[in-house]
Amino acid sequence: QVQLVESGGGLVQAGGSLRLSCAASGRPFMRYAMAWFRQAPGKEREFVAAISWSGGSTYYADSVKGRFTISRDNAKNTNYLQMNSLKPEDTAVYYCAADYGTTAQAAREYDYWGQGTQVTVSS
Repeated sequence: QVQLVESGGGLVQAGGSLRLSCAASGRPFMRYAMAWFRQAPGKEREFVAAISWSGGSTYYADSVKGRFTISRDNAKNTNYLQMNSLKPEDTAVYYCAADYGTTAQAAREYDYWGQGTQVTVSS
């Protein structure tokens, strides 16, 4: 089992920045690809960003490319999502997810999920 706990969400004005953190415990963190998904009210959960177990490969949704950066610190069992130039349409609950081995973009590929952290961007 892997336990994931997100933090860092909050209320920010459009154009501002937030950094989300996802702390992992349980099985060796470095064996897992990590990702962030988000879900806005009335919408399906969507892929935001993913990072391979080594940190050598990263993937982003087109809607966040150039604004968001995913990273990880395997020594701290933590991955991060730096979000800059935030827009009202980024408002959602953001979820951290872990997948053993594969760096996927589909939610169904991920085995472990955090409880989510709310991000609200005001216009």
